[in-house]
Amino acid sequence: MITNEIKTAFEAFERGGSIVSVNQITAGLINATYLVETDKKEKYILQKINTFVFKNPDELMENIVGVTKHITEKIKEAGSDYKRENLNFLPCNSGEYYFRDENDGAWRMYIYVDEALTYNKPKDIDTFTNAGRSFGRFMKLLADYPAQTLHETIRNFHYTPARYENFLKAAEADIKGRKAVCEDEIRFVTERKADTHKLTDLIAEGALPIRVTHNDTKLNNVLFDIKTDKGICVIDLDTIMPGLSLYDFGDSIRSGANKAAEDETDLSKVGIDLALFEAYADGFRSETAESLCDAEIENLAFGAKLMTFECGMRFLTDYLEGDVYFRTTHPEHNIVRARNQFRLVADMEAHMDEMNAIVSKYKEKYMK
Repeated sequence: MITNEIKTAFEAFERGGSIVSVNQITAGLINATYLVETDKKEKYILQKINTFVFKNPDELMENIVGVTKHITEKIKEAGSDYKRENLNFLPCNSGEYYFRDENDGAWRMYIYVDEALTYNKPKDIDTFTNAGRSFGRFMKLLADYPAQTLHETIRNFHYTPARYENFLKAAEADIKGRKAVCEDEIRFVTERKADTHKLTDLIAEGALPIRVTHNDTKLNNVLFDIKTDKGICVIDLDTIMPGLSLYDFGDSIRSGANKAAEDETDLSKVGIDLALFEAYADGFRSETAESLCDAEIENLAFGAKLMTFECGMRFLTDYLEGDVYFRTTHPEHNIVRARNQFRLVADMEAHMDEMNAIVSKYKEKYMK
């Protein structure tokens, strides 16, 4: 449906043609996203930024535009197709890269990458290997981008000690009276307090380097070519920030190598798929062979566990606070998600030796 709001936002950007159709894309949990087609057969993604989550669109878009322009130059130097292998954001008629409407809504637009698709779960082993290559390549292309120039678009996004403190406050306040039904989950989190600061301690010691990281490396944030099924473009760049390679590796494993869906209620189906873990490790290390230090490699498997634990903790916190962050479809959705993630954490703990052995295998392979 072509609303006045969408029409006004679309017309604020530099492009040709008039709107023929608008279709909402509902896959994302944060922003409102629309596929817009014009009478000139052009396609664009028009997004209304969630300013409750991303409170400073200026800093958000400064990060995104800086990073995408850097990637475009690298792709051009390699003689590749930057229009398919990167997101290309359009400026407004004013020259800014986002538009404020009369209701203070913030909008942005980029060129739609055609003949591509996303997966919520790997359709096969090769899909996940290609995802690993895509996120590894993304990190490689940004290896020389000055991480310190990036803004923190969501404060303490992967700063797990702060996530833990937020969880404790939510459990203590119990503003929705939900604490009684999740005492086991609360205990699961508090028993693993030591895990929350392991990586931040290594940062403080200077053992882990701060890099430009995506920070939300779910499988559906990679576009795959329809014909070749190769990963071609990394999308959803709102959480581009300074971070750790372990965050990006870990979140991919958390979201892609679970044997079950993220909101599966039958926890007996939940667990780490070691074949998928190995496939992703292979693809990721093939692109980051020359850049990761020993401390990063040694903690990749732990990073997978930590990102899963952190995500479960965030679901639990949101449940205790009344579901104010993640989009839910029923009142128990967030506690179901939390239980699912914690079951995956427990299974990773049971298979940590195997996961570390797989990482070591690909360390040796790509050192040759």
